[in-house]
Amino acid sequence: MPTQRRLTLALVATALVAVLEFWGGAVSRSLALTSDAAHVTMDTFAMGLALLAAIGAARPADLRRTFGYGRIEVLGALANGTLLLVATIAIVYTAARRFAAPVEPHAALMTYVAVAGLAVNAGVGMLLRHGGRADLNLRAALFHVLGDALGAVAVIFGGVAIALTHLAWIDPLLSLFVAAIIVVGVARVMRDATRVLLESVPEGVSSAKLTAHLERIGGVTGVHDLHVWSIGSGSHALSAHVLLDDRRISEATDVLRDITACAQTHFGISHVTIQFECETCPIVVRH
Repeated sequence: MPTQRRLTLALVATALVAVLEFWGGAVSRSLALTSDAAHVTMDTFAMGLALLAAIGAARPADLRRTFGYGRIEVLGALANGTLLLVATIAIVYTAARRFAAPVEPHAALMTYVAVAGLAVNAGVGMLLRHGGRADLNLRAALFHVLGDALGAVAVIFGGVAIALTHLAWIDPLLSLFVAAIIVVGVARVMRDATRVLLESVPEGVSSAKLTAHLERIGGVTGVHDLHVWSIGSGSHALSAHVLLDDRRISEATDVLRDITACAQTHFGISHVTIQFECETCPIVVRH
């Protein structure tokens, strides 16, 4: 199933969960459920941004953006993380106020609503899981859904605990747990997005191993000025200066074909740019 369709279905389902939990939180007077509803609402906006990013990333390259629009999804992931951080601050502030004036919620209702939300989150998580390994924006949406599921589980256990003990402070404590879930998810998404924007070597790719592979190709005597980076999720690029032994230009074409095949097969690099040099050419040192 295409990424855009997955995100659309996830967006609709998550929005329904948010509405249900807001209703349940208001009726049951549960801060934990209302906080989780706020979390789910922010995730709904986040998935909307992810969907827009996926649509933009599918646009072809043009004369001004020769690499295409792949990094729109990275910008979308950063925006998602920022929204979730704002939601976290609001949750923590409200929880602190509720500790000072605890209110015992309707435990049964908050539990039933949380169970319904968990069921929907499980379905959405299965929908997004397949493509989340390769697509950063889809992975960001998956983290949001997993966070929602953990929040729902916490509310379920909290509802049962409140029903048995009638301890009102459990409710704001659960709100802080939801906030912690958000922070963990945001940290991972922001880390991956920042790595792409800084053009770091993609995760799972070793520059040293890549250089060693290239130097074992027939005709290659050295590799320098090598750069590896991600254009977007699952789209990696390589540029390098490659020293060749003394051979004809037509033979260099075969070497280039071997280099491209090596980069794609062993390192998943789809965009390869190579500058050939002979052994006597001086290496320019950059300062």
